[in-house]
Amino acid sequence: MSATAQPARHFLFLTASTRVAGVTGNTEILARAAAAHLPAGAEQQWLRLADHVLPPFVDHRHDIGSYPMPEGAGRILLDATLKATDLVLVAPVYWYSLPANVKLYLDHFSAWMRVPGLDFKARMAGRRLWLVTTSGDRAKAQPMMDSTRLCAEFLGMQWMGALWGLGGAPESIRADEAALAQAKRWFEGV
Repeated sequence: MSATAQPARHFLFLTASTRVAGVTGNTEILARAAAAHLPAGAEQQWLRLADHVLPPFVDHRHDIGSYPMPEGAGRILLDATLKATDLVLVAPVYWYSLPANVKLYLDHFSAWMRVPGLDFKARMAGRRLWLVTTSGDRAKAQPMMDSTRLCAEFLGMQWMGALWGLGGAPESIRADEAALAQAKRWFEGV
C-alpha cells in the first residue's frame, strides 16, 4: 500500500428491527438511503440481529472472570464486528432506548472483552460507531443516542453521531425530506 492510499473501509450495518423478515422499516429505509452514498470501494455487510439470536448474557466478570470464544450466532457477530472498520447500528427507538437485541449484542461485548487472547476492546479502539434511528420525536431518541455515544467512548471508538428521521407508520420516513437529504451526505469524508 502506498503512503497515500487509504485502507479499505468495511461497514457493518446491524439492523435491529423486530418486524417480520422481508418488511423494511423506516430506520432501515433511512440507513439504506445513506449507504447508497458510501464512497467508492467501501464494502458493506448487512446483518439482521433477529436472524442471529444471541443467548442471554450472563455476567461472569466477578466469579469466573473469563469467557470462552463464542459459538454460533455469537461467533458470527463477533467476527463481523472485528472485520468492520465502521459499525452502524440501525435501530429504531423502542421505549426511549435501544431495541433489546442491540442491547443484548452490546452486553456480549463484556464477554468478548474477557475472551483470553482476543483483545476485543483494544481491537475496537479507533474504529467508528454510527447510529441510524427513527422515532416520532427526536427528543425521545436522545437517551438512545447518548447511550450509544457512551459505548463508543468506553471502547475508544470514534463516535460519528446519529442520523435521525421521523418515523412512525410504515414508509413515513419517505416524507422526511430533511432526513433523506442528510442521509445523502452522512458518510461524506469517510
